[in-house]
Amino acid sequence: MQQIKILSVNTSEQKGTIKRPVDQIELNHNGVKDDAHAGHWNRQVSLLGMESIAKFESEANRKVIPGEFAENITTSGIELWETHPLDRFTWGSLEMEVTQIGKECHGTSCAIFKEVGNCVMPKEGIFCRVLSPGSLREGMHLEYHPKKYNVMVITLSDRASAGEYEDKSGPRIKELLQDHFSKFNVQYSIFTSLLPDDPDKLRGLLHKAKEELTDIVITTGGTGIGARDFTPDVVAPMLDKEIPGIMELIRMKYGTDKPAALLSRSVAGVMGKTLIFTLPGSVRGVNEYMSEISKSLMHAIYMLHGLDIH
Repeated sequence: MQQIKILSVNTSEQKGTIKRPVDQIELNHNGVKDDAHAGHWNRQVSLLGMESIAKFESEANRKVIPGEFAENITTSGIELWETHPLDRFTWGSLEMEVTQIGKECHGTSCAIFKEVGNCVMPKEGIFCRVLSPGSLREGMHLEYHPKKYNVMVITLSDRASAGEYEDKSGPRIKELLQDHFSKFNVQYSIFTSLLPDDPDKLRGLLHKAKEELTDIVITTGGTGIGARDFTPDVVAPMLDKEIPGIMELIRMKYGTDKPAALLSRSVAGVMGKTLIFTLPGSVRGVNEYMSEISKSLMHAIYMLHGLDIH
């Protein structure tokens, strides 16, 4: 388990001003008590690593006092800007969740920029929201918990489950997801399942995914109009919110040249905290659908967790 050491805790009464070191900060569900940046929003608590500050000191040839970049918590131990939204930091029962990496720089209109001459917060500072309150002070060590994305890939096919032919669609989805998560440098776990065309078995796996807070479920197979094609009929009633746009785009994009693609009844949506996408049962269909889904996949996860990250 990685840890970061708290070098200083800092507060200010006004936004856009340098924060001053204090003996201790109290974190509640609005952020740091009595700090100007506290409130019901995503950037409640700011953190900046000494690793970033040291680079500035070397370039500017001057020492920096903790809090000069308006960070609430000055740390050492890891490159904070390499963390990701939804990662967490804990100390005992206290828990913070990363919500944003960097921020917009206000340049010469910012008091910090005027006094220090530059600012590293826009690129290398991070912001968190408080999930569980507590107190922090200099010398404590926060434990770092990277977000691990849990994914369930379900292939629905009577013939493949009976061993009559090899399932290629499910493994292809897994391969594409591995490539996708690797690009974002995040941790992940992918569970795969091969089912016959059985509505009850699919429904059971979806209930399991919801209970276990699985981040993403992707099915392949059963999206057409055949007698045994029932996947959308099982999934749709279980959704809290449907996301029709992405499937409409895919059908229109590929249906222009291949009219048979317009017969797909694929659906997408949200079930609790789980994103669900139902894909056709062919490798070609998987490639086409995943190429579009992947473009907004991480943003959809962030939105589902209340983060508006562009």
